[in-house]
Formats: sequence, C-alpha cells, structure tokens
Amino acid sequence: MKLWMKIIKTILAIIVISLSAYSLITDEYIILPYTLLLLGLMLLVIRITEIQEKRKVTGVFSFLSSGFVLYVSINGLFS
Repeated sequence: MKLWMKIIKTILAIIVISLSAYSLITDEYIILPYTLLLLGLMLLVIRITEIQEKRKVTGVFSFLSSGFVLYVSINGLFS
C-alpha cells in the first residue's frame, strides 16, 4: 500500500509541476483550476500516508489544506 501511495504521489507531483511550469512559461492561466484540483488530490494522498505512519498533526494539516485547495479549484471550475 505504501508503494502505491508513493507512486501516485510522485505522478501527481510531476503533473502539477508540469502544468504549473507550462502556465508560467506561456502566461495561460486557464489550466489553473485543474492544477489546483490535482494539487488537492496530491495533498489527500499525503494525508493518507501521514495517517498510516501515525503522524496525526501533519495528516490533519494536509487534510485541511487539501479541503481548502479542492474548494478553491471546484469554485474556479464552475465560475
């Protein structure tokens, strides 16, 4: 289970970094909600791994951060 979470976290991180770099280089910010959505999902994966490793403070912080980022991204997608 830990290996799969690490692979998913790495893939999401690479996608988020790629989309962010593309957005900065081309000055097209239309993909920002999608980048935030993937960032929120990455924070959820981090939360799951932190809770499994008994680090509850970091897990709760990741959960709150992911909730906020997901709210902002969904709000950006529908507006």
